[in-house]
This record gives sequence, structure tokens and C-alpha cells, in this order.
Amino acid sequence: KSSKREWKPLEDHSCTDVPWLLLFILFCIGMGFICGFAIATGAAARLLSGYDSYGNICGQKNVKVEGIINSGLDLTHKKYVFFLDPCNIDLVHQRIKSLALCVSACPRKELKTLADIQKFAETNGSALCSYELQPSEYTTDPRATKLCPKYPVPESAPIPFFHRCAPVNISCYAKFAEALITFVSDSSVLHRLISGVMTSKEIIMGLCLLSLVLSMILMVIIRYISRVLVWILTILVILGSLGGTGVLWWLYAKQRMSDTAVESQIAKDNLQALLIYAISATVFTVILFLIMLVMRKRVALTIALFHVAGKVFIHLPLLVFQPFWTFFVLILFWTYWITVLLFLGTTGSPVPNEEGFIEFRMIGPLKYMWWYHVVGLIWISEFILACQQMTVAGAVVTYYFTR
Repeated sequence: KSSKREWKPLEDHSCTDVPWLLLFILFCIGMGFICGFAIATGAAARLLSGYDSYGNICGQKNVKVEGIINSGLDLTHKKYVFFLDPCNIDLVHQRIKSLALCVSACPRKELKTLADIQKFAETNGSALCSYELQPSEYTTDPRATKLCPKYPVPESAPIPFFHRCAPVNISCYAKFAEALITFVSDSSVLHRLISGVMTSKEIIMGLCLLSLVLSMILMVIIRYISRVLVWILTILVILGSLGGTGVLWWLYAKQRMSDTAVESQIAKDNLQALLIYAISATVFTVILFLIMLVMRKRVALTIALFHVAGKVFIHLPLLVFQPFWTFFVLILFWTYWITVLLFLGTTGSPVPNEEGFIEFRMIGPLKYMWWYHVVGLIWISEFILACQQMTVAGAVVTYYFTR
């Protein structure tokens, strides 16, 4: 009898990790409970329709909040949220620090004076000052400087589906977005990074498309020249690592010897970045050489695996599109996750803040629900990726043993 093992799939299949599967199902039920809780507590209406600084949801009748003036109003005909000072941004708490009102129309042109604001209210029926002021009092009441919007009032338009009046010139919101990103990073470095990416976005997208096309071509030719291709790729990786490391050290030496290397902070940052890149490339190259030295006898196995992989893609061409389906499912899940996260941001009970306005905050253990939601993002995303790996593995194994 031959002592050679006969390779074949397992005949007796059984489920694995059943306790973890049950725990995952219970966890998903908990995710659904969070979504239902956010919708049931009115967060969906507050998110979509918006609410003013007194806790009133725009576009509907509201219930009085004890101790808060101007709450419990009937705002059926006032469907848009308007901020009196939309560019007054609180960078610490990442929010617009301004009185918010429900109005019937957004100002579609710039209003430069209180008289313009009064004329807009009388013409369009949309009062842009606080509820306790009548449009006829805008230019006579001394409280108008605090209860009316900061002028000039910028031209604004309603955000589709979210009923907020947003300035057409979004420069202040761009600064707010940059502040969110730079909250944990150096602003000057990040600003240059964002500028560089935006300047080269066409090149980056073109290279991504080129890499996709080259990968498709590689999967086709790998079927016929697997042995030569493995050695070519190995040599190219080694030469590329050596060449890249040498170029980085040459750029660093050239920059350091330049007279402008110490003239500006940008030049100093570039010099330091080149040194870090050169050292990192050197360490990577050394590690790569050691790996190549230790694994040189595994090249034959790599060639065999490449040969089989080429046959698989020839006989199962639709396997190429599996990552696209996974990406589509991930986009759907991430859309759901972001929507529920926005719901959680407006969930809770009305609580007066230090300025006497209403904020919705969750109290007690419920305020930690968003942590559960974050864990769900990681776990379910990984589960979807694992489904892709299982699908690919099942297809390849089925093909290999049942050709």
C-alpha cells in the first residue's frame, strides 16, 4: 500500500463556532434594538425635520417643556431650521454655537441690515428673528441686536431631506470640517496633506484604476507563465526596494545640502519626513532580504499555488467580481450605521444647557449605547469580509476537488 496520503474534502461536515454564532445573532438583535429605540424616541423626526433651540421640532405641533420659554409651539408652517449665526462654530464640542429657529423660508439672497430682514419677513412671511419679536419691531426694539441674526445674513438654501438653511458659501463649514480632522493632529501638517491630496486627486484615481487593470491582466497571464512570473516579481520587488531606498537617501542628502533646507518650517518638515521615509525603507528592505533568504525554498510552492490560482480564475471568472459584491454590502451597512449614529446624536430627553436653550441628552446607562454601536461597526464589517473569504474558499475548494 502506498503511504502517500489521499487528499480529499472532509466527508463528515459539522458546524463550528456555534456559541459565537448565537452570540453574534444576539448582538445583531441588540443593534436592531438601538435603531428602534432611536426612532421610537423621536430622534428620526428631530434629525430629518430639525429642531430649534427651545426643543420644538420644525413642521409640526410640539409639547411644552416645563421651564423653557417658546417651547410647545405650533410650527406646522415653519419647516426649516435657521441659525442666527451659522458660522459661529464651537470647535471644542464640534457644533454650531448659535440660536436656532424654525422658519417658513430660507433667505435666498444676502440681507445686509435689519431693515432688509424686516422686509424679508413682511414679504415672504418668514420671521428670521426670535419668536418673541414681531416683524414690525425689528428696527425699533433694542433687543433686536441679540434676538435677530447677525448681519449681513448670508444667502442660504435648504439642505435636501434635512430641512436646514445652509449658507451657499460654505467656507465656514469647510473650516469646521478641517477642525474636526485636526482635532487630534497638527493643523499645518494636515492642511498641507489635504491640499496635496486634493491637488493630485486625478493622478491618485488614475493610478488606482491602472492598478485594477494591471491586476486583471496579471490574473490572466499568471495561468501561462507562473514560474517565470514568480521569479520576475521576486526580482522586481528586490530591485524596487533597493532602488526606492537609494532614491530616498539621495533626496535626503540633496535636501540637506541645499541652502534653503533651514530657511522655512516647511523645508525642515520635508527634510525630517524624508529622513523618516528613508529609514523606514531601509528597515523594510533589510527585513525583505531576510525573508527572501529564509523562504527561498518555498518559491516552488509559490509557483504551484500561482499555477492553480490561474486555473481557478480561468474556470471561475465571476470570482473576480466577488469583492465588488462585498463592497456593495459594506456600503449598505455603513449607510445604515451612519444613519443610526445620527439618530443617536438627537436621542434623549430635553435638558436646558448653560445658555438656557434645549439640548437632547441621554442619561443613565443609555448614554453608552453608541459604544455598543461602534463595536457593531467593527464586528459586522468583519463578518461581511469573512463571508467573502468563506465564499471564495468554498468556490476554490469545490472546483479543485470536483474538476
